[in-house]
Amino acid sequence: MTYEEWMRDVPDNFKRDARWKFETYRKAMFVADLAWFDSEKLLAEGRGRGIAWQLIESAGSVSANIEEGYGRGFGKDYARFLRIALGSARETRGWYWKGRHVFDQEVITHRFSVLDEIIAGLVTTSEQQRRLNA
Repeated sequence: MTYEEWMRDVPDNFKRDARWKFETYRKAMFVADLAWFDSEKLLAEGRGRGIAWQLIESAGSVSANIEEGYGRGFGKDYARFLRIALGSARETRGWYWKGRHVFDQEVITHRFSVLDEIIAGLVTTSEQQRRLNA
């Protein structure tokens, strides 16, 4: 599934939420859905079961922390949640690497590419938010 295909399936009422303007959040939601489907392959391979659960947890945590931080306003508190989301994005990348043996190289390359975009967006935005109250 491509990002564009995924975006077409997101309900309009979800897209009207103010968070939706933050592209990094949209990509984090995309990765959470990808991880959901990717975990099926990991679960089918006995050695991948533990990785599947960790992947789902960490991928979901990225957008969840953006959501929680956004709900608390802007500035240092939001920046703190973005940094937690950043840690989860890096963890997700690590779980994809650990589970790479069940995926085609093209899948891993794609997931790393999207996660790299998320990580860059979180680094930039968390720094901007941290400086708001400085």
